[in-house]
Amino acid sequence: MKKPTEWRPRASNGVLQARARFYLAIRSYFGRAGVLEVETPILSAAATVDPHIDSFATRENLWLQTSPEFAMKRLLAAGSGPVYQIARVFRREEAGRHHNPEFSLLEWYRPGWDHLRLMQELEDLLRGCGVPGQAPWSRISYRDAFLRHAGLDPFECGLEQLRQACAGQLNLDGGLRQESDRDLYLDLLMSSRVGPRLGCDGPEFLYDFPASQAALARVRPGDPPLAERFELFWQGVELANGFHELTDAVEQRQRFERDRARRAAEGREAPPYDDRLIAALEAGLPRCAGVALGLDRVLMLMLGLPSVAETLCFDAERA
Repeated sequence: MKKPTEWRPRASNGVLQARARFYLAIRSYFGRAGVLEVETPILSAAATVDPHIDSFATRENLWLQTSPEFAMKRLLAAGSGPVYQIARVFRREEAGRHHNPEFSLLEWYRPGWDHLRLMQELEDLLRGCGVPGQAPWSRISYRDAFLRHAGLDPFECGLEQLRQACAGQLNLDGGLRQESDRDLYLDLLMSSRVGPRLGCDGPEFLYDFPASQAALARVRPGDPPLAERFELFWQGVELANGFHELTDAVEQRQRFERDRARRAAEGREAPPYDDRLIAALEAGLPRCAGVALGLDRVLMLMLGLPSVAETLCFDAERA
């Protein structure tokens, strides 16, 4: 039975007004910068095949989008120039302090830029919107973050050392002893040991990820090769994920197919990936950088609220 007060919005009027001011500041920034606001479909014939993200399917064999990324890249390939979008997106995950199945993303793309230049623009945008922190915001590499906060080198340590680190630092039982995926252990350490210690003295960028965690980013050759990807943390909360975007259609298709195969091997749904994105890459996606920023999380931290639910008119419990 519904509670008598569940018809009421979760967010206060003051929070709703703060969100409106936040969006106005975002639109003012991009208007001055000459970045075009666009809208792309929420429903699509394809879905993400990222092993870490699950999509909602509809009865009509369409998918609710987890990000506007693919459609926005198709616009870039068609010659749109720099674009941004404040989008409603959907991910099949449990509601919690930092999660709601439906949430708001700010996503934008800058042709001709790399991820380092985009990091600076993200800082400029958020500082202009009222996010505090002494300039310039701190930047730390993935390797240095693990050395500092987990006491190991993520590129040099062996599989058994990673297992022992997870068992010792996270008090895990033997359920993971048969796992041979290094990234699984690295993700566990990131979410439990490293990430919560980032951005405690002000927003902090994490960059130069392992090549195996490139997602849709370029990989820079070297020893080791590094994904040209960054994340932004504040008060231990991940706020943004950005890439120097991969533009190679062959490589992108191979990554999609590997991800689908992994999902299938794990007994999980393997939805169709976006062939239209591959066609756009074949037609010629310009060199660019892009980033997605979780607006609800930023508001939560800016306003000192206990959860993202308090930033929403109606969170999952009241929708």
